[in-house]
Amino acid sequence: MAKYLVIVESPAKVKTIKKFLGKNYEVDASNGHVRDLPKSTLGFDAEHGFEPKYITIRGKGDVLAKLRKEVKKADVIYLATDPDREGEAISWHLYQALNLANSDKKVYRISFNEITKNAVKTSLKKPRDIDMDLVNAQQARRMLDRMVGYRISPLLWAKVKRGLSAGRVQSVALRLICDRESEINAFIPEEYWTLDASLKVKGEKKPLTAKFYGTEKEKMNITSREQADAIMAELEKEKFAVTDVKKGERNKKAPQPFITSTLQQEASKVLNFSTQKTMRLAQQLYEGVDVKGIGTVGLITYLRTDSVRISEEADAMARSFIAAQYGENYVSSHVQEKKSSNKIQDAHEAIRPSDITRTPVMVKESLSRDQFRLYQLIWNRFTASRMSDAKYETTSVKIGAGKYCFTVAASKLVFEGFMSVYTNEDEEKGTQNVMLKSIDKDTELSFDAWDEKQHFTQPPAHYTEASLVKALEERGIGRPSTYSPTITTILARRYVIKENKNLYVTELGEAVNSIMTEAFSSIVDEHFTANMESLLDSVEEGTVNWKTVVSNFYPDLDAAVKQAEKDLEKVQIADEVTDVICEECGRNMVIKYGPHGKFLACPGFPECRNTKPYFEKIGVACPKCGKDIVLRKTKKGRRYYGCENNPECDFMSWAKPSSEKCPKCGSYMVEKGNKLACANEQCGFSEEKPKKDEKN
Repeated sequence: MAKYLVIVESPAKVKTIKKFLGKNYEVDASNGHVRDLPKSTLGFDAEHGFEPKYITIRGKGDVLAKLRKEVKKADVIYLATDPDREGEAISWHLYQALNLANSDKKVYRISFNEITKNAVKTSLKKPRDIDMDLVNAQQARRMLDRMVGYRISPLLWAKVKRGLSAGRVQSVALRLICDRESEINAFIPEEYWTLDASLKVKGEKKPLTAKFYGTEKEKMNITSREQADAIMAELEKEKFAVTDVKKGERNKKAPQPFITSTLQQEASKVLNFSTQKTMRLAQQLYEGVDVKGIGTVGLITYLRTDSVRISEEADAMARSFIAAQYGENYVSSHVQEKKSSNKIQDAHEAIRPSDITRTPVMVKESLSRDQFRLYQLIWNRFTASRMSDAKYETTSVKIGAGKYCFTVAASKLVFEGFMSVYTNEDEEKGTQNVMLKSIDKDTELSFDAWDEKQHFTQPPAHYTEASLVKALEERGIGRPSTYSPTITTILARRYVIKENKNLYVTELGEAVNSIMTEAFSSIVDEHFTANMESLLDSVEEGTVNWKTVVSNFYPDLDAAVKQAEKDLEKVQIADEVTDVICEECGRNMVIKYGPHGKFLACPGFPECRNTKPYFEKIGVACPKCGKDIVLRKTKKGRRYYGCENNPECDFMSWAKPSSEKCPKCGSYMVEKGNKLACANEQCGFSEEKPKKDEKN
């Protein structure tokens, strides 16, 4: 009988797939890519057609030698790498490296979105040729990334420090974080007030809480204590009366099944997983887990996708399962269709369980704690996506008092639908106004008490890994496979640090972003990067030649690099002499720049190895003790301002303090962009920052 060889990417898949296919099939793994551009050079000749020069990746020689032996034994070879651009490119590289074009073997490409017996066997019945449009899209991406990395990174080494890197997507991600940090630093809070009236309802023990809306015709914002007091004074003798009651129903739509970006966002929010951890666990669930009583099986479909499409078979199975487990009225009568965009690769499916009847409880004993939590999240979300909408009864009441209007709203869940399976922390949980059903226009109300509260507007939130993924996706920057490695890279390079989920830019990150925005504005421009992604999609569709994309990009990059080498000043990280004396040898210590920023070192190295933390004075006295305020860093590298007399003095501020005092309350002021704002949030005073010549 014929001997068949199936080549997959990951060794973890070998055991799973081999179990499905029987004795005539041999399954082996390439362990990812086997060829790449050489590390020592750019990898292509820009003057001769941009033809890439691939070499065998170090350490993959033994892998290829083993695969060549297996190829000799087989009559038919199936290249079964992942179902995306990267996977298609790996199949093509294997085809070249194993010299399959010149062999007498039959060679086919197969792909499947889930590692199940049915999916694998079905793919063998539908073999195809390698899709060169997909391969060329990956080649173009690889070469564009190589151009940016290999031409700009040496410039950063020369201008800042060795070991830095630039990337086509990572530089845009860094810019987004830097821009958000600037917005936050420049933000000045604005005061506003809420005014609630507690009203007694005849025949009810509990009072009703009504929120101030404004007048009957328009909404009013209360911006000060004086304004709130004036409204309360006006209403002292006014009667409160119900003017309108509206009752209705509201449906809450079932969510879409997960795609890569939404899975990363939800796993971060609900499970507190990093994007890297989410993708690692999802890969394990996709490749196969040894489930008690079943054996090794892939529990979810392919994890790198931006399509919400579900196969007809999986959809029918889900509806049948829901009807049996929850009842026919829980089965969705329609399927939501997300507005399609050009970037969606609709050959893929959404991320879903490979078999919905394999519930989280059934496989819990076979999974690690984190694997189980992620599988449960994916299972719940997919099941919910095939279920009915949740239904609420809503009541909205308008209450008049003089010329002003107050509102009361409540909603009651009457049919949970998909929410019996899937809810999140943002779901509304009803309101305190539980007696609204009994209220009508004749209901008698009497004033009980005011509840007035002062608030301040909040600055934009710092990016988290989840919100950065969302921002990249919304702007069309990167693709499902790039989100996690992009974030991992900027964290590993210490351009950004993570504290309590939030991402903060470091001094090093600011220096790199400054050079990139000054010298390579187009590369860190989100619209340019999104347009490049669109061009790569066009290559994948076969409408644009991949070498055209590469050849159009390189000359502009080359010119920008040469100009930057001339124009950019070196970031000052030379040894700056200070007035701090080394306790061990008496020399004046100098400022050095290490992986975590500046520090003090003795210039007598290696004879004297004394080092100390470096704290840069900002020329402002501490408001608490009068000593100098210095620039400090947290353990992770986030900058803040503290007293040099720490720990005796505990003063600290995230915003840069000013020597100016607040004319309104006497507190110290802090810099917020081009303004100075009072550090006392209850004060709220701000003014334009004085120009240097105005101070003199």
